Amino acid sequence: MGKILFIRGGAVGDFILTMPAMRLLRENLPDVELEILGYPAIAELAVATGLADRIRSLEDGRLAPFFAPGARLDPDYCAYLAGFDVVVSYLYDPDGYFAANLKLAGVGTLLTCPFRPVEEAPFLPAAVQFAKPLEQLALFLDDASLVLDYPMPSDPPVLPTKGERGTGGPLIALHPGSGSPKKNWSFEAWVEVLAGLHERNRETHFLITSGEAEETVIGRFRALLDEARLPYTHLSERRLVDLGAIYGQVDYFLGHDSGISHLAASAGAAGLLLFGPTNPEIWAPLSSRMAVLRSPDASPAGIRVSDVLDAIDSESYSPPLRR
Repeated sequence: MGKILFIRGGAVGDFILTMPAMRLLRENLPDVELEILGYPAIAELAVATGLADRIRSLEDGRLAPFFAPGARLDPDYCAYLAGFDVVVSYLYDPDGYFAANLKLAGVGTLLTCPFRPVEEAPFLPAAVQFAKPLEQLALFLDDASLVLDYPMPSDPPVLPTKGERGTGGPLIALHPGSGSPKKNWSFEAWVEVLAGLHERNRETHFLITSGEAEETVIGRFRALLDEARLPYTHLSERRLVDLGAIYGQVDYFLGHDSGISHLAASAGAAGLLLFGPTNPEIWAPLSSRMAVLRSPDASPAGIRVSDVLDAIDSESYSPPLRR
C-alpha cells in the first residue's frame, strides 16, 4: 500500500474531528503517502502537523461530473484517482453516484465514510465514528484525543509578554462566535465573564479571535469590551494553522461548539466550552484539558454568568485568577 487519498469536505470542526483517523493511518502506515482532497485553507492543518503529505483542492471543476450518473468523466482526473491504492471518502453521497463514478474511474479500494456522525444512542463521539471505516484496513482507533504541534507563523502577532502582564498574569483567549447563532452565548454575558475574571486578577489580558462568521458583529463586541475597559488584543482572519499555534501558547481558552474550539483543543489548550443545542457526547473535543458546560435545557441562553465563573474555578487547568 503506497498511496492513500482522504476526501474530506465540511467545515473546520468536521475536518479536525477526522484528523484522529488520519493520525491512525500515519502512525500505523508511516511510509504511505497520504494526500487530502479538500479545502486547502482547512486541509493545511493536516500537512502542517505531519498527518498528510499534500493537498489537492476539492473545488476542481473536473470533479463536478463525479456527482452525476452517466456523466462524462475527465480522463486525466480518472487517472489521478486511480493512482491511489485506497480512497477514503467522507463526501455526502446519498444516491451513491460519487462512489459509483470513483469505481468507474478505476479506484480499486474505496472506503465510504459518514459525512456526519449518527446522533442517536449510544451517542458515540464523532471522531470515533469517523475512524470506524478504517477497521476495514485492520486499523482500530484506541485514542480519539488529539494534541498537535502547529508551527508558529513567520509573522506572529504582537501579544503582551508575561512581564508586561505582570507576574503570573494569564492570557485568556475567547472566540465568541461559531457557525450558527443558535450555538452562541450573548456578547453581553461574555463581557460579564471577562470582567469577572479581570476583577479577580488585574494582570489578566484577553485575546479575542474572530473569523468570517463574526465579521459583521465583532465590532459591537469590541465596543462592549472597550466600554468595560477590559485589556484585550484582537486577531481576525488569521490562517487556521497560525491560530492553532497561538492557541497552544495561551493559558486558557473560552468558546462555544465551533470549529475554532476544536482547533484550540487540538493545540492542547486548556479551557471551557459552552455547548448547546448540540450534544457534547458526540461533538465535543475529546480532550481532558477542555471542559464542557451545558444548561439543563441544552440552550446556551440557559447558561448563567455565575455558572461559567464557577465552572472555571472548578477546573484543575484554570488560569491563575486571583492576585
